[in-house]
Amino acid sequence: MIGVIAVIGVLLAAVCLLGHVALCTHRAATAADLAALAAADTARGLRPGVACEEAERTARENRARLVSCAPAPEDPEIMDVRVAVDLAVGARLLGPAYGVARAGPPPSGSAGSGS
Repeated sequence: MIGVIAVIGVLLAAVCLLGHVALCTHRAATAADLAALAAADTARGLRPGVACEEAERTARENRARLVSCAPAPEDPEIMDVRVAVDLAVGARLLGPAYGVARAGPPPSGSAGSGS
């Protein structure tokens, strides 16, 4: 009986760990998307500031850490961003969850552009 309870406890802990990792991965992806959008808007002059500083601020507001931020080689208005979200203390051996995103102006001639 104690063995069954121990196995159930281990399985429950594993499910909780997987759920936590999934949540942090989703948070990292969302933070990366928002940080890339903020950086791209700043790079295009749609908002004041420095592009990567805005990306860092946006990542921090979404409980993430900016790992890298750079304009794309093919277009300085396209921003590539990478963020990290640290896992809880019990899951830190797995390392942080990362999110990567790219944002920039809409393609010319796209639907909704008014042309």
